[in-house]
Amino acid sequence: MKPSQRRRVRGVGRGRKTRRALERGGTGPARALNAVLGRWDGVRITPMFGRWGYFRGEHLFACFPLRERDRDLWIRLAPADQTRALREPGVRPHRRFAGRGWIELVIESEADVPRALGWLRRAGAAAARRHEGEAGEP
Repeated sequence: MKPSQRRRVRGVGRGRKTRRALERGGTGPARALNAVLGRWDGVRITPMFGRWGYFRGEHLFACFPLRERDRDLWIRLAPADQTRALREPGVRPHRRFAGRGWIELVIESEADVPRALGWLRRAGAAAARRHEGEAGEP
């Protein structure tokens, strides 16, 4: 088989370039969230499945879309915090994972980020407790 006729195998050869939005840490509200959460101890930010994933240890506690036009911040809370959050305007249960403590909060602009930070702190603390609980088990 001639070199020009070889079949291209997935995963072999030159990979794609990193998208500029990923290199910059996001755009718009995502960039503001990443800047704040990136300074928190023990928080890891990873792009996954079209969203920024926010982790404490191995526990995902929030995620926000990579795409500029999507604006729904997903946050996983403890049951009591979820009940409290759902009483606030603009907060709704997650469409699929509400039973697991997830809520959705729309972040239209960088000005909306501060109102989400309180819930993100609670979610991050709950994830840290889950992580510490697992670390203590034999």
